[in-house]
Amino acid sequence: MILTGIGDEGANTIDGQIQATQELGWKYLEPRGVEVPGFAKANFHDIPGEAFDLAVRKLESAGIGVYCFGSTIMNWSRKVGDPFDLTLAEVKRAIPRMQRLGTKYIRVMSFKPGDDDFTIPSEVFRRVKDVTNMFLDAGLQPVHENCMNYGGMSWQHALELLDKCPGLKWVFDTAKPIFNPDRSKPKPWPKQDPWEFWEHVRDHSVHVHVKDATWNPAKNDADYNWPGEGQGRVYDILKDAFARGYDAAISIEPHMVVVFHDANSKASNDDAMRNNYVEYGRRLEKIIGEIKSELKTLRNPQVAGAAP
Repeated sequence: MILTGIGDEGANTIDGQIQATQELGWKYLEPRGVEVPGFAKANFHDIPGEAFDLAVRKLESAGIGVYCFGSTIMNWSRKVGDPFDLTLAEVKRAIPRMQRLGTKYIRVMSFKPGDDDFTIPSEVFRRVKDVTNMFLDAGLQPVHENCMNYGGMSWQHALELLDKCPGLKWVFDTAKPIFNPDRSKPKPWPKQDPWEFWEHVRDHSVHVHVKDATWNPAKNDADYNWPGEGQGRVYDILKDAFARGYDAAISIEPHMVVVFHDANSKASNDDAMRNNYVEYGRRLEKIIGEIKSELKTLRNPQVAGAAP
């Protein structure tokens, strides 16, 4: 099992992201927004070539690998009616960068739905399938996140997307169901259930994003929590994953200091971000340790002194 984290949750700069990873003693990073000295912050597949080269040198010098690209490909900032050339250009930039770093996985999405949409347009399937095939043909694995996108509208929509886009896999985000409406049900759409969503996509999941949150009706939004302290069923989902033999990566995305997709969330300084990120990672490690111990005891009761 690999522990990693979405880099721009730990720091704005590549140096800060590396430092946060090293403080945790982890060996992998999941870059998304990256600020490299002398260059503006941008997604890892969009920063200029010189900035990318410098980031790679810094990662290699620190002995930090890149497990997954946290791309913006087809994410919530794009609609399916936008020119597809924009998406294709991102894919074409990402592929050689992933190959250079030896990175197998890249997070993708499936465009932002309209406010009243409850079905997936055929054009979404076509575009996601084309993008999936481009990565697969390059020997790379795209993973779709249950975010604010067509594939994330419910677990039923997720399975439909996976069925129509052979070879696509899933990255499950534990907190997204808490604030995403379940568009498979009649209006007014209720919020999704994290456990229910997980049960239906777990066999397709090769990556997990851990964040936790509690829905706050007073502000009609989520409050973000430490892992295991919200409504994301983090403990239960990880326990189920491990019990079923999950041994891939788990990536932290705290959202407690900055929220990537929130226009009202102001950029924070690297020290505050790093401190939160490191504490979040340590709390996740503690949860994982408790789960592993519990599962070991269940498999061998004598370990805990229980009657056989």
